[in-house]
Amino acid sequence: QVQLQESGGGSVQAGGSLRLSCAASGFTVRNYLMGWFRQAPGKEREGIAAIYTDTGTTYYADSVKGRFTISQDNAKNTLNLQMNSLRPEDTAMYYCAADSRQGLYGNWYDARIYNYWGQGTQVTVSS
Repeated sequence: QVQLQESGGGSVQAGGSLRLSCAASGFTVRNYLMGWFRQAPGKEREGIAAIYTDTGTTYYADSVKGRFTISQDNAKNTLNLQMNSLRPEDTAMYYCAADSRQGLYGNWYDARIYNYWGQGTQVTVSS
């Protein structure tokens, strides 16, 4: 059974850092396109980062590039997101997602291509 569970969210002040983790079970993350999305109240779900092991490719939204780093720990079968220099506009529910079709049916930032989702973890950044 495929499952994704996020952890590591919390409340921090602007300029601070958080590290989110996504524990995967039922599949190996190295065989999937893996992504992080976020959604703030009243806004659409936004793709912020993705990683595809087979091509050695990572992707970032312009809003987080240079501040966030996506990575995988294949030994632990987890997906991580290191978030530095956090801003109040980063406040959102953050979701881990997996695409078994390797992005063949759309773009990495399109939530509709992902098969599996975690329950989300809240990140709140205060000014």
